[in-house]
Amino acid sequence: MKKFQNIFTVSGFVGKDAEIRQFTNASVARFPLAIGRQETNGDETKRVSAFVNMEVWRKNEHTESFDQLAKGALLTFEGYFKPEEWTDKDGVKHNRVIMVATKFYPVPEEEEAPAEQKKAEKKKGKQ
Repeated sequence: MKKFQNIFTVSGFVGKDAEIRQFTNASVARFPLAIGRQETNGDETKRVSAFVNMEVWRKNEHTESFDQLAKGALLTFEGYFKPEEWTDKDGVKHNRVIMVATKFYPVPEEEEAPAEQKKAEKKKGKQ
């Protein structure tokens, strides 16, 4: 069977201040993340946006990073997708996918060039 990885990297704006719940050994921050992209159809360009549900877990002694999860913060998140299923009190089955971030950081000001491109630029500069 072919192995695959369940991973993502996404940048977006925190939709509202994170809701933080503390447990015995760990805490979770939950919040919506606004993501979007531009779509072009002929001469028309429009921005398409959506909110995705995010979770960030930390051991209780490392929750200071949750301070960054404030409404409007532009951050990059790395993590994995977590499917959830449940049955409500009326017996109706529901499911959703939560994006669980294992790492997050501010979005860099400029995109960095790939390593191969940087090496080529250095070689050109030496000539």
